[in-house]
Amino acid sequence: MIEVKRGDELGEPYRRGITEVLVRGFAEDFAYFSDDPGVLTDAFEHMLLLDRFYVAVVDGEPAAIASVTEGTQECFAPRWDRIRQHLGPVHGTMSYLVVRSQFLGAYDGARAGLAEIGFVTTAPRFQGRGVATALMRHLMALPEYEEYVLRDIKDTNAPALGLYTKLGFAESVRRPVRFAKRAGFAAYVSMSLAQD
Repeated sequence: MIEVKRGDELGEPYRRGITEVLVRGFAEDFAYFSDDPGVLTDAFEHMLLLDRFYVAVVDGEPAAIASVTEGTQECFAPRWDRIRQHLGPVHGTMSYLVVRSQFLGAYDGARAGLAEIGFVTTAPRFQGRGVATALMRHLMALPEYEEYVLRDIKDTNAPALGLYTKLGFAESVRRPVRFAKRAGFAAYVSMSLAQD
């Protein structure tokens, strides 16, 4: 059975497991910071704002996660000292600056009533079992939001794009990336869904 709860409802004992799902799901994107999932989990677990993450739990284990923010809300609160502690003084400082520049700050269209869903990922051993679908359906049923947006999905991420399309999301923006051949994808896709 899949149960969806907010991270703060699950509490601190789940923090590390939630972070492990995040770093494994975005290992390719987080490779600059470290290619060791244990080191990444150590460096990042402090910064998750648990009340901004929803977690699909299967058999008591975090199986999929997604952040939900509205307006100027953030889902991370990185601390320079904690990141440096795990990634070293120089690389930790650079990593902290990258986290702040890439993961913080509302986008131009942010407003009350519009939920930005981000960092959607499923733990590898739970993929293909409908966990992400259940998580997304839960988020789309939250009564406080009238519109949802997913930003910056790689155009090569066919499973994610297929899931979001199946759930009724439509492409709203396609942003080409520089050096596409080296990046391995050509564009970031953003999608949106307005509730009736």
